[in-house]
Amino acid sequence: MRCRIIKDFRFEAAQTLPNLPGNHKCTQMHGHSFKVEIAVEGEVDPHIGWVYDHAEISKAMKPLLDRMDHAYLNEIEGLENPTIENMAAWLWKKLAPQLPGLCEIVIYETPTARCVFRGEF
Repeated sequence: MRCRIIKDFRFEAAQTLPNLPGNHKCTQMHGHSFKVEIAVEGEVDPHIGWVYDHAEISKAMKPLLDRMDHAYLNEIEGLENPTIENMAAWLWKKLAPQLPGLCEIVIYETPTARCVFRGEF
């Protein structure tokens, strides 16, 4: 049996989007309450009964959340232009080596605006 598990995380952060046209409101510093979904897919271990331990996802995310929460994202190496698209790719590069079966990262910057990334660069 093949399944996908998803673990949600939340953090608050400030950002500017410096590559937008000068009159765009997001070139000004602003903040978001971000939600991140990390999805891992694989075969269910018939003895244990699960695909992957949710605690391992939390363990991999902890140092990244510690760095991003209540931070100015532009100051983080690799996030100088922290669009949710760039943030998803950045998270993928950090998490993929630690999370076998990583298949999708979804980042919400508002409850109605999100990016879905499946590791295709």
